[in-house]
Amino acid sequence: DNHITSYCLSALVIPPTVSATSPFYQLLTMTSLRPLKKCLSLSLLMLLALTCRAATAMSDKATGIPFASALKELTLFGVGVRKKGPIKVYSVGMYCSDTARESLSTISKTADKGKQALSALLNGAKESDTSFVLKMNFKVGAEKMASAIAESVAPRHSSSSEVDSLKGLIFAGVSEKGAAVKGTVLQFDCSPETGVDVSVDGKDQGNVASPGLAKAFCDVYLDDKCVSPALRESILDNCCAP
Repeated sequence: DNHITSYCLSALVIPPTVSATSPFYQLLTMTSLRPLKKCLSLSLLMLLALTCRAATAMSDKATGIPFASALKELTLFGVGVRKKGPIKVYSVGMYCSDTARESLSTISKTADKGKQALSALLNGAKESDTSFVLKMNFKVGAEKMASAIAESVAPRHSSSSEVDSLKGLIFAGVSEKGAAVKGTVLQFDCSPETGVDVSVDGKDQGNVASPGLAKAFCDVYLDDKCVSPALRESILDNCCAP
């Protein structure tokens, strides 16, 4: 029995989405399990854990624009649309850490009318590396696109010079191609340590070294006056307990 159990455990590959501190990891690395049926049960348990916790690729239901399940070491939390009146300007996906996801998974999305989950989401995003990926659905000029994002950040951040720097990076990246045409991808990597990195269509545009600006950028998409309520709703549906 011990030989069979050892063989079965060695055949299991524990994916990186299972934290070393989680109960699932501890269970998967136990060596005292005896019969083969225990090993089978363990495999099924691991599959259940992955089903519950692993991120999956998603598409914005408003635009049909797809988002990959992972971005480097971060995983997809949810997607939503940014609308201006009837116009669906772009879809946005948020990627964040497994630590933040695990924290959300213990909170009901309906607890205290969702306030508890939304607070945990915002705090988790600000305390972790978080990326927002914007995929254009409607053509917007470089100046207008840069100004629109900067104007959303400005009321949430005290340094106008840092907001201007962010605007400049966006403008520089988009103006290279003339405009943010449909299919253009803008990525904002927000770090509580290094600030905000900006890229357009995969090309790095630079960094604004301001942790405060990174937190303000998270507010744009996650606070009570966020520009995409659909994104927040998607995240709670995907990451929180019922």
